[in-house]
Amino acid sequence: MPRRITIDPDIAEAATLPAWAYRDPEVFRASIERVFAPSWQFVADDEVVRVPGQVYPFTLLEGCLDEPLVLTRDTGDRVHCLSNVCTHRGTLVCEGPGNERFLRCRYHGRRFALDGSFQSMPEFECVKNFPSPRDNLAGVPFARLGKLLFASLRPGVAFDEVIKPVLDRVGWLPFDRFVHDPARSRDYLVKANWALYCDNYLEGFHIPFVHASLNAVLDYSQYKIELFDWCNLQLGVGAGGDEVFDLPRSSPDFGTPVAAYYYWVFPNTMLNFYPWGLSVNVVRPLGVDRTRVSFITYVCDESKLDRGAGSGLDRVEREDEAVVEAVQRGVRSRFYESGRYSPTRESGVHHFHRLLAHALGEF
Repeated sequence: MPRRITIDPDIAEAATLPAWAYRDPEVFRASIERVFAPSWQFVADDEVVRVPGQVYPFTLLEGCLDEPLVLTRDTGDRVHCLSNVCTHRGTLVCEGPGNERFLRCRYHGRRFALDGSFQSMPEFECVKNFPSPRDNLAGVPFARLGKLLFASLRPGVAFDEVIKPVLDRVGWLPFDRFVHDPARSRDYLVKANWALYCDNYLEGFHIPFVHASLNAVLDYSQYKIELFDWCNLQLGVGAGGDEVFDLPRSSPDFGTPVAAYYYWVFPNTMLNFYPWGLSVNVVRPLGVDRTRVSFITYVCDESKLDRGAGSGLDRVEREDEAVVEAVQRGVRSRFYESGRYSPTRESGVHHFHRLLAHALGEF
């Protein structure tokens, strides 16, 4: 019998995701193709293919989609995102970053241009109707947010539509000056379902109860959630005396001491803007109750580091992990089915659950 998750559009009437959705392997398997494959996923910044000839192989959403792709910059200075699987026998073509004049499969010598087009193949002189378009490396849709690159295997919606609310609000930020800081970037393994991690991120309701240090620098009474079609914003207003943005007069928030813009992009990407720069958080599902969360740090003003809402991120993350893992244990209970939403504090969670239910459909 097919199942379908239904979330009432009226938050005052709605119940949350059923507990079984967080622990059911069938839901997890369905989400891979129905939720993640059509989504836009953060890849890297364009520094990885800065000059013509550079190549950068990667796995899109490793542990979930596990799709081998490669970024290239061709001799015409154009960037491409390509399948990294040889069209002959399925071997990985590019096995490490570097500078190349072309891509050659080391298994049988098939060669491709840096735009993915087939060039040559030994011992294929007698093959009929060869080469054909099938022998090119497949191009994969990709898009930019400043210098940040995103890719999608089969986009359900245009990237420009997804990201427009972000640019409308914080497009004045110096995206091209953001510099990746590996020393401040790290991964966390969370023993919980990926959606539980997103649930927790999408509400400030728990801040006074879980994050004492963060609560001290944010004005909880001014914490706001704004919903858009494919993303939402949590606006963190400073409590006073801490680091806040120097907003341009053109900003709709001019005059408000904004300490952080917390953007969530469906289904699993967070863009957390602070006065010092950006923390890209990517939630990577590994299994029904295992998730890897990557904090990828980009700095534009070192003088503002380690102050305000953008400080102590490791501590806040560990506090979140403890709570989310406790919820994962709780949703296994025979006595818990689902809960209700706070209309004033959990509209972001409700928004996420409606998008997720719609994407999953029947399974």
